[in-house]
Amino acid sequence: MSDQGPAGGACTGFWKIACNRRVVRRASRVAVLVGIVLAAINHGDRILGGEIDIASAFKILLTFCVPYSVSTYSSVLAVRDLAAHSRQAFS
Repeated sequence: MSDQGPAGGACTGFWKIACNRRVVRRASRVAVLVGIVLAAINHGDRILGGEIDIASAFKILLTFCVPYSVSTYSSVLAVRDLAAHSRQAFS
């Protein structure tokens, strides 16, 4: 499906780019680096004190999901923008 079509087509295009190996790898690196910093800032006292329960572990996991999601979304937008500009250059 084309990204030009209805919302379903745009969503399919989004996931195709988001699941691209290079996008996933880049987002994973960002998630690890930024996630460690955020986890240390937000949960460092509990981690160092050994006070990690299920709820805290879940929150720490979510801390890594946020930079992954932001990086993926940004990459998808950048790829789409680059593709749109490339099409305009040849029109």
